[in-house]
Order: sequence, then C-alpha cells, then structure tokens
Amino acid sequence: MRGHEDCGMPDRTSTLGRRAFLRGTAGLGAALAARQVSRGHAAEAEGAKRQVKLGIVGCGGRGLWIGRLFRDQGGYAMHAVADYFPQVAEAAGQELGVDASRRFHGLDGYRRLMESGVEAVALETPPYFFPEHVQAAVDAGLHVFLAKPVAVDVPGCLRVEAAAKRAAEQQRCFLVDYQMPTDPHVIECANRYRQGALGNLSMVKSFYYGGLFGDPPLTDNLADRFRSLIWVNDNGLGGSYHVNACIHPIQALMWVLDQVPVAAAGISRTARPNPHGDSHDMFGITYEFADGLLWTHTGRHARGLTGPDDPLATCEFLGDAYMKIGYGGQALIRGGSHHYPGGAIENLYGAGATRNIATFYQDMMDGNVANPTVPMAIASCLATILGREACARKSYLTMDEVLAEAETLEVDLSGLTR
Repeated sequence: MRGHEDCGMPDRTSTLGRRAFLRGTAGLGAALAARQVSRGHAAEAEGAKRQVKLGIVGCGGRGLWIGRLFRDQGGYAMHAVADYFPQVAEAAGQELGVDASRRFHGLDGYRRLMESGVEAVALETPPYFFPEHVQAAVDAGLHVFLAKPVAVDVPGCLRVEAAAKRAAEQQRCFLVDYQMPTDPHVIECANRYRQGALGNLSMVKSFYYGGLFGDPPLTDNLADRFRSLIWVNDNGLGGSYHVNACIHPIQALMWVLDQVPVAAAGISRTARPNPHGDSHDMFGITYEFADGLLWTHTGRHARGLTGPDDPLATCEFLGDAYMKIGYGGQALIRGGSHHYPGGAIENLYGAGATRNIATFYQDMMDGNVANPTVPMAIASCLATILGREACARKSYLTMDEVLAEAETLEVDLSGLTR
C-alpha cells in the first residue's frame, strides 16, 4: 500500500477549512438536483451509443450486485473484475461474462485490472482502500464510479478530493454513488426548500436505524474481515457504523442545506453482543452549523429495532413548515406556501444506483466532467468522521480541529496475499 508521504494531498488549511467548505458546496444541491431531473434517464432515452469497458474492483455481495446493474444498463462491456479472494473473482467473472484472463485477485489485483484495457472502474471494496484505488485509477486515466464513504479518515478524504480534481482536469468523470439525491420526490422537496418552503428553519434532525453485520473473532490477518461487510465493525477498514451507514442521511441533509457543520458533540457506545471490532454502534450526536442551526442525529445499529416497512433513514427539517425525506417511506412538505403532498420513495437502493449508473454513462458520452457528487461526498464523509471522533471523546469538537489533527487510521495488512 502506498505510504502517507506520496499521497499528493493538498494543504488542508487552504483547501478544507470551514470557509472553503462552504464556498465549495454552496449551490451544489440545486445543481445536482437539476442535473438529476434533466438527465436522470437520458441514457435510457437515447440508447447506448457505444459500450464502455468497465472493471469492477470488489466483487462480493454489493460488488457483484452492482456489476449486474452495470451489465443490464446496456452501455457497458464487462471487461475485468478484481477481488482479494480468487474464488470470488472467478465466480463474478463467470457470471458477468468476463474473460478468464481478466479475473484478478489479491491486494494488487486492482492494479492488474487497471492495466487490462478498462476505460472506467467501479470501486466497491472496504473504504480503507478507496484513496489508494482512486489515485491509481486517476493516474491510469480512468473514469471512476465510487461507492460511499470515500474514505475512513481525513488524509484519505484529502487524497480522494485531490484525485477527483485531477480526474476533471483530465476530462474524466467521477461519480460517488449516493442514492437519496436521485429520488424524484426527494428532489422535488429539495427544490421547494431552496425556494423558501420552510421559511425560518429552526432545527434539523436525522436518524439511521439499521441492522448489524457479523463481528466474528479476529484471526491472524485481516482477510476474514473483508467478507460479508464484517469490516463495518472496524474503524480502520470501514470507518465505523456511523461513517459507513449513518452517512446516508448525513449526506442527504447536507445536500439539501448546502451547508457543512462546523462542530459536533456526542456520545456513543457499543451495544452489540460479543463485539470484536472497535466501532461503536449507538450514536447520539448534535452538529452545529456556522449560522447557529442545530442538527440532532441518532444512529442505532442493532437487531429488531424497526419494522419491515420502516424507512432505514430519515431527515426532518423543522421551520415555518415541515419537510421529511428519507431512504424509503414518504418525502413530503406539510404546510406553508410550497406544500407538497409528496409520494413514496420506492426501491431506492436499486433504483438510485441504476439512475447513477445511467448518469455516469451519459456523462462519459457527453464529456461532462462537472462531477457534482464529489464535493458533498468529501464534505459528508468528513462530517461523519467529525461525529465519530466527537463521540469517541465525549466532547465538543470543531471541524477545524479534526482537519488540523488529520489522524490516519492504520490497518495491519501483513500476511495478506498481494
């Protein structure tokens, strides 16, 4: 793995300070919503003009699932796959129709994939590896489709940000796969909010109530943590339950507001039975924005906390009217001059990824390298890192302090197959 010294990170104080954050994300939500409305199904309407040679790095559950979505979209040739485990790479390659000579494995399999003639990559590994993989993809001149979260620590976020900037300079597309900003009802609510639907906003709230992932005993090396989302239990590999899972409503709420929190205070704990990873799974966090707006977030990751029809995540906006969006359930605005009865957010996991895949294809065809998903993906990842660290310290912590510390989360890759 590449060391910290060659990551090409920009100066954090000039790039990611609070004012730079606010400048960098101002207007992003409106721009992204307009993009989804006008072009969300353009690829389907026009048909695939040509096939893009795609490589998938990380072919476990979600990686293979999203590979099928890329294949079914029609604009992609499934050219190569890579996974740490050879049997996983072989199985994915066989199902997706990838030639046996382009099924790679081991920690360095992604490098061989990027040298195999692909034009674009979909990165679906544990997020610890994203900064290195993204940097290598951009160095190879590839378009990048990236899962969330973009990293597990501040230096990783900076590496991804710098690489994404270079991708745009090289006329390459870079899309981070968040689904909530693609839903038509969520987009309509966001647009009405920006038109003044809520009047004086007094408070915002969010929650994520999801399940747990297996957390078996640690073994001689990390390979067993790579499977079945076990890595979500580990701060170093997955960022934590908050950074990996709670980031869905965190990103969506920040996207609507076009704001980045400047501080957070919180408490968290581990409640799952017999834990082995170091991530907490219960979070109570209050974020603060520069204008004094307060945001409360609750994250609960356990079994049996919700019913089968309850939304995974919800964001609420309380002002002179009330607005709600979520990962499922209803999106609506109650009261005020921009009342919106809303509608059901349906099949967001699959439908949102499919819309993003179509947008990614159309952007490549059009040469559109605005890459509007990147700034908020970086900002929301940093916001979840801020929340994780504030909870761990049980203290009030500012974004500037987290950026100045720039702590790197190390993992031990010894004993793994290259």
